[in-house]
Amino acid sequence: MEYSNETRDRVILVAVQASAGENAEESLDELEELVETAGGCTAGRVIQNREAIHPGTYVGKGKIEEIRGLMLMTDANGIVCDDELSPVQLNNLERELECKVMDRTLLILDIFAGRAVTSEGKIQVELAQLRYRAARLVGLRESLSRLGGGIGTRGPGEKKLETDRRLIRTRISALKAELAQVERHREVIRKGRSRNSLKTAAIVGYTNAGKSTLLNTLTGAEVLSEDKLFATLDPTTRMLELEDSQQMFVTDTVGFIRKLPHHLVEAFKSTLEEACYADYILHVVDASNPQAEMQMHVVYDTLRELGADKKPVITLFNKQDRPEAASLRDLRADHTLRISARTGEGLTELKALLGRLLSDGMVYIERLFSYDQAGLIQLIRKYGQLLEEDYTEGGIAVKARVPREIYYKLPV
Repeated sequence: MEYSNETRDRVILVAVQASAGENAEESLDELEELVETAGGCTAGRVIQNREAIHPGTYVGKGKIEEIRGLMLMTDANGIVCDDELSPVQLNNLERELECKVMDRTLLILDIFAGRAVTSEGKIQVELAQLRYRAARLVGLRESLSRLGGGIGTRGPGEKKLETDRRLIRTRISALKAELAQVERHREVIRKGRSRNSLKTAAIVGYTNAGKSTLLNTLTGAEVLSEDKLFATLDPTTRMLELEDSQQMFVTDTVGFIRKLPHHLVEAFKSTLEEACYADYILHVVDASNPQAEMQMHVVYDTLRELGADKKPVITLFNKQDRPEAASLRDLRADHTLRISARTGEGLTELKALLGRLLSDGMVYIERLFSYDQAGLIQLIRKYGQLLEEDYTEGGIAVKARVPREIYYKLPV
């Protein structure tokens, strides 16, 4: 959803540099991109160096005066803080500045609301928004009169926010029940894949690293792929054909981002958990991004939070077709490759690697099947590698590699 120039929010970005390990400027670069993605524009920046974030107003009194002056100079109509604000901070800032006050979490939720396509995605976004806004209902009621459209108004909207907490809790319970039903359906699909004995790989990575482009190039999927943050939200699974008739499922997942809101992690857990159920993790890194090292760290932190940090990881340093692509290393990965999902560079090597990994997980057999067991040959051909097949008087002599799940189904 885009806004016209007349209704675009002009905002001041505000950050607190609370530790030497953080880089507030880099974080605000990303926040500015989030504002652009949400349909707003950045009018200025304010960074305060403090030992800790102010518990009552996020920044100190002097910085509030500086922000007020900058807003008058730039004709800005709101501010966006780089961290999630508490209800107290939100209310105090709105009272002091008399403008729209947003934080990184609200901004990401707003983008998700505009990007959700499937019923599951819409349920997850609304659930996350209501959980976020329920605690801030009083402050938001005061600011709704100043919103007038723009960032932060997509999704449940003003009508739902004007209901009382009891109705919001009722709506949250209904959404959780709907989401549980979707999760049960997803679990049935996962079990179906497991019964088919096909391995799965989950594509993960920082937002806009090229995950959807990789899925499209590998499998011929037609997933939306744009040079934007959070271009796709809903997971898409496709079959990948490898050499020697091998196959595996590949699933694209929602992108990660620094300071990923807890509300989103909770609401999108069923989506993000695709990484937990996968046999392999394809970690896509934008090698052309100067903040690639930080982004890799965020991805590993998120995988650990999801409980998917023990999976075999193949890190793919993507966008090698760009001249600014850096020579990166990932010592935490089991395998690394340099690729370009857009041009196809390195994808032959990726398929070969996946084929070898699948073969390593198979059992070599030499068996003689009677002719009335010919159906088992089709089972081997579908899920394993049929190396030799010889029709003799005594039956069908077979040399093959099969997944362990299939191996135990074959007669001795």
